[in-house]
Amino acid sequence: MSFVNKLKDIFSTHQETRENHHNPDLKSHYYKTTNKKALQSVKELIEQTPGMTVTSVSEERGEMSVNVDRPRKAFLIVTVISVRPFETAVDFTATTTTVLPTDFGYSKKLITELYKKLDQKESFVGTGKTRK
Repeated sequence: MSFVNKLKDIFSTHQETRENHHNPDLKSHYYKTTNKKALQSVKELIEQTPGMTVTSVSEERGEMSVNVDRPRKAFLIVTVISVRPFETAVDFTATTTTVLPTDFGYSKKLITELYKKLDQKESFVGTGKTRK
């Protein structure tokens, strides 16, 4: 990861995961499950986490929106995409509400913690395009 990318991460209130992210912690995670079961697992995970509230779920689009109230205010969008039968990708987009130009890495920490919990709950296949 280059110095410029690290600097952008530090001075940001928004993080999102994707296939070829420069940060290996923020690459898309793949699970050996169906689209519906993955969405349900993420929903259960979020409902069990204090300070998080699911505001809407669209099963046909594979999306969920979440309000985070504690420890900081943030908005989270979860996207679940079925890649193959019994292989599903889960992506997160987190935006922190703050008056400062940075959230001091909170949005990244929020995403990585959710991935860790989901990795324990579902059969983790890998990350990114190579799924390593």
